[in-house]
Amino acid sequence: MKKAMVLISISFMSSSFFACGQTSLVAPGAKVEKLADGFRFTEGPAVDAKGNVYFTDQPNDRILLWSTEGKLSVFMENTGRANGMYFDREGKLLTCSDMDNELWSISRDGSHTVILTDYEGKKLNGPNDLWVRPDGGIYFTDPLYARDYWTRDPAMQQEGQYVYYMTPDRKKVFRVDTELEQPNGIIGTPDGKLLYVADIRARKTYVYEIGSDGRLSNKKLFTEMGSDGMTIDEKGNIYLTGRGVTIFDPQGEQIGHIPVEAGWTANVCFGGKDMQTLFITASEYLYSIRMNVKGVR
Repeated sequence: MKKAMVLISISFMSSSFFACGQTSLVAPGAKVEKLADGFRFTEGPAVDAKGNVYFTDQPNDRILLWSTEGKLSVFMENTGRANGMYFDREGKLLTCSDMDNELWSISRDGSHTVILTDYEGKKLNGPNDLWVRPDGGIYFTDPLYARDYWTRDPAMQQEGQYVYYMTPDRKKVFRVDTELEQPNGIIGTPDGKLLYVADIRARKTYVYEIGSDGRLSNKKLFTEMGSDGMTIDEKGNIYLTGRGVTIFDPQGEQIGHIPVEAGWTANVCFGGKDMQTLFITASEYLYSIRMNVKGVR
């Protein structure tokens, strides 16, 4: 039975909340706050230019909006089973819509354009998460998670589970890493120079240098931890998900951990009018916590 969507506001803090020097990142006295309940599985938080946060309830095939005024609404139904999302330079919401293994561009009025349907004539496995670099180029991960709503063959459609790049004019798509076991979360630095990709099956996250043509080089192990989704703050710290939110400095050293009272933490992003609130999608819930650092758009 589908649960009703209910707004709630519950705060909690674990005794280990400020472990690993985290007090400098989390605002004084801040607690994880449960903002909303009643979903089946939340994912893909993305922030617009005003600080509003959009996120998906993928099993229910809808995108929700948490406004800067603290109000929840349904932005869109029939999203193509949107998963990971990110806003582009024109203010359109890009989504990994894996009903038909596509990338969508969604306008403010909810109308959409399919910007990618296949790679070299074959369906993708199931686009999962994406990041838009400053010039508009799009990086996305394409793991295989067989869905019960697929009508197509659930087997691997491509030769493997890869990371792809789409050029800013959206005319060319090519693979940029073919050596990961199961790429998932992805984020880049605001200057467009570095890309972080989580290999969730291998339990590793890598960092790459980004070339002007979109190709990646100088691949290095960032940390021995995978991630479902991820984000970055103004200091270059990387936030990985899974069991709560684990924070690493730019050198890959763990500097904090935010426990979340949910079975699985899927994704994170910064939002709010001042970009200083961390929003967390976790299982059936949407959470937030006030931070000392700001996110980057």
